[in-house]
Order: sequence, then structure tokens, then C-alpha cells
Amino acid sequence: MSVRGYFEAFSKCTVLVSLRILLLMPAGLPVHSQGDSQSDNRVMDNITVRQGETVLLRCTQGDVVTHTAWLNRSSILYAGEEKWSVDSRVSLVTLNQEEFTIKIENVDMTDEGQYVCAVQTSSRPRTTVVHILVQVPPKIINLSRDIVVNEGSNVTLMCQANGKPEPSISWRLISPSGDLASDDEYLEIPSISRQRAGTYECTAVNDIDTDVQTIDIIVNYAPTVSEGRDVGVTLGQRGELECEADAVPEADFEWYKDDRRIFNGFDGMEIMDMGSLSKLTFFNVSDGDYGNYTCVAINKLGSSNTSFLLYVVIEPTSSTLLQGPRAVQDGSGGAMGVHSHTCLLLLVFLPFLLRF
Repeated sequence: MSVRGYFEAFSKCTVLVSLRILLLMPAGLPVHSQGDSQSDNRVMDNITVRQGETVLLRCTQGDVVTHTAWLNRSSILYAGEEKWSVDSRVSLVTLNQEEFTIKIENVDMTDEGQYVCAVQTSSRPRTTVVHILVQVPPKIINLSRDIVVNEGSNVTLMCQANGKPEPSISWRLISPSGDLASDDEYLEIPSISRQRAGTYECTAVNDIDTDVQTIDIIVNYAPTVSEGRDVGVTLGQRGELECEADAVPEADFEWYKDDRRIFNGFDGMEIMDMGSLSKLTFFNVSDGDYGNYTCVAINKLGSSNTSFLLYVVIEPTSSTLLQGPRAVQDGSGGAMGVHSHTCLLLLVFLPFLLRF
């Protein structure tokens, strides 16, 4: 080792020993003078900083300074202009007769704690102690996943978050909107119904910020079929029966005439399923098409059905259509027509008659 390298190593050891003598106490404890008139020990107000921000640590100098240093707990950050910390976020801002300031960029939770500025002047040693408090915005770290359950099941949702100050957590049902809510990490939903299906929102809040995440609950239930509507159709015309079912998952449909199942294309009939709706279409109703029909909606949880009646509507004949005009021309109908015509003529010519 060269003479200069040896001297630098010796100097570092000397500064470290000097700082240990100045502190004379375990790291992490506040500094008190304990009545020593030869030392000046000060405790500054806490510095509160948000995670990711930059903090400045200032220390006044004064008098003739022989040694000065900034320490973090038991580690030396700077000894005068010489940087001892290997952390690239720590740098020197100002060092002169009045002020010794360093900064720490992108502050994290590991930077929280006690910092000491130790100054050795020509007259006496002085230490200044300050605590950095790091505030951290909330972050949801553990959240229940999207779930699919059967109606009547018990459901528990969990949401956990960290942050400083410790965040408060709340749950609410947001879609569809409802009154279901909780101010706790856990949301209990006993015997869940189909009305409780939807999107749930977990919110974590502290003084710094808010974190929000959502999950979806799908509730399976057996089909419920709307009551069938009877339909009247004229022979040879087009007819249609509609069957609608509410179910999760969506129902499959089956059509029956009496006890015989109908398949698509059977006897000129068409079955078209469109989600929750099924249509049975007759393109040319024949005598054999009239009668009772049943629609059955089925999913893995059950089934439901409804009945329809396709009945005949008699089309009016030409002789029936002629009865209407004839009735108007006969009897009292004719008298009323003449009377109405006479009144109309009087109303038209009355203004001319009054002139004379």
C-alpha cells in the first residue's frame, strides 16, 4: 500500500472513531447532552416525505469546523466532502462554513429512520438528530379473483393493502348499483342471489392516495320461462311462437307439439335461438299445425317450461264484407244518412240566406 493510500485509510478510521466518540451511544436512539457543557446536542423536528420524493438534510455549521459528517443510523453517508455511502441516490448539496446539506433522491421505506449530523468545532462537538418519516401511498396486494358460483352459495371477498399511514379498506357493489357495502378487508355475502351478481369494487385509502380494483361475480341459476302467449293464425299464413327464458348460463331450448319433440326444419317449421329467446316459425300454417305446443328451457341447474296454443282464425268471406254497406243503406241507417245530408246543406247555405 502506498503512503497516500495508507494515510487515507488511516484518516477514515480516525474520522469514524471521532464520530463514535461524539455520539457515545447506540445507533437509533435520540441524542441527549446529559448535562455535558462541552457538547451541544439538538433534536430537530421530524421530516415527513412521500415515497419517491427527494429529501434535503440540512445542518448548520458555525465557528471553526474541524470535522463534520452525516450518518444514517450506524453508517456514515458523508464525512465532509468525501462520500462514504455507496448509494447513488445520496449526494452532497452544500458544504461551507454556514451549512452542510445532503440530499436523498427517490426516497423509499428503507430510508426511514434517524439521521445524525456530527460537527467537531474548535471549541466543542455538536450533534443534530432528525428522523425521516416516509409516507407510502396505498397499494392493493391481495385481492379475491373473479368467481362463478351457484345461487344460494356463501361468498367471501378479500382485499388487503399496504401503505403508510395504514390504509382503510372498503367494498361496494357498483354494477348493478346496490346498497351492499363493507368497511372491512372482508365482504361476506351469505346465500348469494342473482341480484347480487355484478362488479364489486375494493378501495384502499390513506392520506396520500387511493388505490381501486374490481372483481366480477357471476351467479348461476336455473331457467325461468315467461308465460306463453297463445297465437291465432289464418290457414296458409305465417305464424310464430316466442319463448323467453332468464337463466345463467344461458338456457338451451326444446320445442314439443303435444308429446312429440320438434326439430329444426321439421314439417316446414324453423327453430331459431337468439340468446335468451327462441322462436318457432310456421311459414305456411296447415290444419295439422294447430294445437298445443310446449317450450322447455334447460341449463345445468334445472329446467322450466311454458305452453302455447296455436289456434285457427277464420278469414272473412266476400259476402260477409258486403253486409256492412247494405246495412248502412237500409232502415234507420238510410234515414240518418238523408237527415245528415240535409243538415249539411243548411249549414252551407245559411250565411247566404241571412244576407237577404
